[in-house]
Amino acid sequence: MTAEHDEHVIEAIGRSRIVIRGGEVVEVGEARITTCPLAKRFALPVPTINKDAVKANIEYRIRTWGMCTPQRDVLDTREFVGFGASEILSFGLHTGLIDAVVLACDGAGTVIVTTPALVQGIGGRMSGLVSTTPYPEVIHRIEENGGVVIDKAHARLNQTAGVKRALELGYKKVAVTVTLPNDAKTIRNLYPDTIIFGVHVTGLTPDEAETFAASADLMTSCASKTVREIIGRHALMQAGVAIPIFVLTSKAKDLIIEKLHQGTEQVLIKTTKLPSLGDQQPDPLV
Repeated sequence: MTAEHDEHVIEAIGRSRIVIRGGEVVEVGEARITTCPLAKRFALPVPTINKDAVKANIEYRIRTWGMCTPQRDVLDTREFVGFGASEILSFGLHTGLIDAVVLACDGAGTVIVTTPALVQGIGGRMSGLVSTTPYPEVIHRIEENGGVVIDKAHARLNQTAGVKRALELGYKKVAVTVTLPNDAKTIRNLYPDTIIFGVHVTGLTPDEAETFAASADLMTSCASKTVREIIGRHALMQAGVAIPIFVLTSKAKDLIIEKLHQGTEQVLIKTTKLPSLGDQQPDPLV
């Protein structure tokens, strides 16, 4: 593979646009926020979000688990946050409430996954993937652990096609991570029983947030002001405070309640008007 084609574009840590080629960070854009409570708890913390700190964090991910390289790890069983997207979806597979998850993976594109460790390994430390390059080594690692890569030649990202393929393979309880509101709307219209999880949503416009509110089952909030205001108002339940997960449908609520039921952590339950936000939020919300 030639160097010019070995390129990955991600958006991470305040929606900085980052370009990786040949295992090296070659471009880091300006972030839209300056601090994030989650970034402060990364394995390599980012207390203040700037280009140097973002570059160092991405280089750490490349060095320690091979992000955007042929050496990428794809399996993990650790929970990095209690109610992250990968943690919730992994749990859904573990309990049988979900039987297949469609998500994005650097080095492979859209993939269909049926084992919890593969969901967590792919998604637990991944940021917003914009485009990627296929690596046969990563694709093989996914396939030998039961995953399906929908486009081995180009590693395209197409979550709607991923859901369609999962259903064609016979899965009935499919969940999908979606970054674009129109994709969520399309999947809801074509495949209404799919569990749709909105992710990587910093910077959504009010109209985009309303589209997600009408289509998604779960939404992470990232550093989005509109998600907190609009999705929060529609939510049936909220999990977490600093970076809340908003639960929009009964079947998603059942998933979260079962995760609480099987967990060992202490839990506070109360009725309140949503969103319920603490002092530790990303700054600024955009």
